[in-house]
Amino acid sequence: MKKKAAIFDLDGTVADTLESIAYSANRTLEALGLTKRPMKEYNYYAGDGADVLVMRALKAACGDEKRAQELFKEAQAKYKEIFEEYCMYHVKPFDGITQMLDGLKAQGIKIGVLSNKPHERTVVVVNELFGERYFDLVCGQKEGIPKKPDPSGAITMLEEFGVEPTECVYVGDTNVDMQTGKNTGMFTVGVLWGFRDREELVNNKADAIITHPLDLLNYID
Repeated sequence: MKKKAAIFDLDGTVADTLESIAYSANRTLEALGLTKRPMKEYNYYAGDGADVLVMRALKAACGDEKRAQELFKEAQAKYKEIFEEYCMYHVKPFDGITQMLDGLKAQGIKIGVLSNKPHERTVVVVNELFGERYFDLVCGQKEGIPKKPDPSGAITMLEEFGVEPTECVYVGDTNVDMQTGKNTGMFTVGVLWGFRDREELVNNKADAIITHPLDLLNYID
């Protein structure tokens, strides 16, 4: 069945935010007197929301879960403060993303972003990177709507697009993304340029796994 819409995760899928996330989290750790973590570790700390990211980084830096729990609220507030100031620090589209989006637009595909990042911040990042050229809908975390992998946000986007789940692809880089697509009944495409690896995508039953953004165009027809 030819697809009529595509919904994308933001961080690690269309936007390379790893350096930005690591920078803000490491500044948070240093502010608490802890040693910063190597950037590569943030591939596994990130992808499940800011609170989970902060706790994972704290546990690694403290080496002690109890101490991490004690510092969590302070770290949570500090990370939010730093990240809001530096949310676009070295953030950029992944190579090939704009060409892929051009290809989708040329076929009349409706395009959306669904992120667990707060809505206002999601809009800022998308507009800074892409303007209003590509995305018909941009949806971050809003009060009263459960976070992914709950399907509520994705279902709302499908309704606004006027398409059925089987007419849409869901594209992301983590277990949460694959679960979101599956919970909604969409065709799920896992990407290998983001936070996680092939094993995680396979274990979460990705319908397809791609290594370059342009490969997505093969799954639209």
